[in-house]
Amino acid sequence: MQSLWMLLASLMFAAMGACIKFASDLQASLSQIVLFRGAPSVVLLLGWALLTHRSLRPKSWRLHVVRNITGVSSMWMGFFAISMLPLATAVSLNYTSPLFIAGWILVRDWKQRDGVRTLAVLFGFAGVVAVLRPSIGADQMVGALVGLMAGAFSAVAVMQVRSLGRIGEPEWRTVLLFSCFVCLTGAAGAFIEGWPALSMEGWLALIGVGLFGLVGQLAMTRAFGLGSALLTAALQYSTIIFAALLAAVIWNQIPDWVAWAGMALIVASGLLSTWRTYSETRIMQGSSTTVESTAEAGERRV
Repeated sequence: MQSLWMLLASLMFAAMGACIKFASDLQASLSQIVLFRGAPSVVLLLGWALLTHRSLRPKSWRLHVVRNITGVSSMWMGFFAISMLPLATAVSLNYTSPLFIAGWILVRDWKQRDGVRTLAVLFGFAGVVAVLRPSIGADQMVGALVGLMAGAFSAVAVMQVRSLGRIGEPEWRTVLLFSCFVCLTGAAGAFIEGWPALSMEGWLALIGVGLFGLVGQLAMTRAFGLGSALLTAALQYSTIIFAALLAAVIWNQIPDWVAWAGMALIVASGLLSTWRTYSETRIMQGSSTTVESTAEAGERRV
């Protein structure tokens, strides 16, 4: 039942998305939002590492640099999409990473026909088309394309996370270095743009981004660490449902049936890709291991 921690994590991530949207509406800059997202993880993990005398030296700077460039870019683009689009739409686009990973594997191994991954890619693209159908206004199209790019960049970052895992890099150090990169880019952006004056509501929204994100990260880590990898990976898609419910209650943004169908197809694509990877991993290694979606979830949410 430890996998049910993922439901709490999903609720926290949906709430974080709502706070991002609130903060943006209250004139907070994207740099401020990114900075507040990374700061709690840096404080928590760095303090823990220093207290327990753990080494901060990474095993491969090259892998970390590639992972952080793509991962931080994905975070910036994902947050931008949330600020521009209905919350449920933006969150759905952020969950297209398995679609891009499945597509990449199909291209790489094009001589080997894989019906499951082909079906996953078809489901995924059909879902994206449904979510981005003409009802998305012209002023929102940039946000939609950026949100889709966030999923693509996240897919690249996921593969780097897997490479780091293979060389024995501990998860806490990967998360810490990523969070440091997040804070550095947020601080640099704030230095260039300046620090807009915020109302009390704006500060509360930024604090919510950091706190909800941190609680979600901890709950997700517990779910993947102690629960079933496959069930936990499936439950992470409940973030889309929670985001849609929050958007309906707070902004009265109720997706129509076509948008709901698109979200369902994106979820189906992710689940098929996750199941395929999980099955292949068990066959190759003869034991249960964490699937790609574990790394993917950690990548998006840190």
